[in-house]
Amino acid sequence: MNYKTIDLSSWTQEGEGGIGKTYSRADAPGLLLKVNKTPHKNNEASVRHDVETAQHVLAMGLPTPQVYEVVQVGDCFGMTCERIQGKRSLSRICADEPSRLGEMATLLAAQGKLLHATPCDTTFFPSCKKLIQEAIEAACFIGEDDRQKLRAFAEGLPDETTCVHGDFQTGNLIVSAEGKPYFIDLDWFSYGTPMFDIGHLYLLCNVYSQFQAMRDIFHMTQEQLIALWDAFATAYSGSADHTDFDRRAAMFAPLDICLLSYRDPRPKANPMFARVIHSFVEKYF
Repeated sequence: MNYKTIDLSSWTQEGEGGIGKTYSRADAPGLLLKVNKTPHKNNEASVRHDVETAQHVLAMGLPTPQVYEVVQVGDCFGMTCERIQGKRSLSRICADEPSRLGEMATLLAAQGKLLHATPCDTTFFPSCKKLIQEAIEAACFIGEDDRQKLRAFAEGLPDETTCVHGDFQTGNLIVSAEGKPYFIDLDWFSYGTPMFDIGHLYLLCNVYSQFQAMRDIFHMTQEQLIALWDAFATAYSGSADHTDFDRRAAMFAPLDICLLSYRDPRPKANPMFARVIHSFVEKYF
């Protein structure tokens, strides 16, 4: 398929992330160009899927920047999309204005409830439960006793059809200069129980936060990430005592580790994953 070709000579680089670079153009202030550079994402099918995913999410009434079309930039593929003026992620706001951490956690909870109350287009998006079940079987780094317990837990999960972001965290919710929130990075969007998203956030804040690399990604200290979880859990569960909510979230944490390994083709520290999974299974199953 032939796509529109873009010459970068009239564009200015605006940012760079793990997947690629973003560009803007002076004569089109509302337009953003994203160009993929990462090998496993730099192909026509991957970019086309990202465009279609964003368009389906927007069609379901969820706030996300509009995505327009797939384009070619040299030997790379990219997309054009809506440029959100003055955008900042909740992670960046928490880092720049620590006093607003509780406010951002509450906003994340409110948008999470909106997301998790939205019926998903099950004809386009995959079942997170099915993906989890496949991931458990494919996770060669976990012991058979742990696998058996996770398999039984996943099998018993309800077949819910509400939206699941897949990478639900403060870096993937941005706000405009006017304060309007938008979900971004929708690669892992699916449907299922909201606890898939909640378990993911729990893991990031309470386990991965001990690692400097993770703290650098979120621009927060371990103490801040733990405080973020506390404020989020209070707002999302509606109770200052969220012990039961935490326990339920923790039961989904090992599922999230399996799913990460299943989705990400890059090498992982499997022995560490196995230890973390075993500690959760031993404590909660």
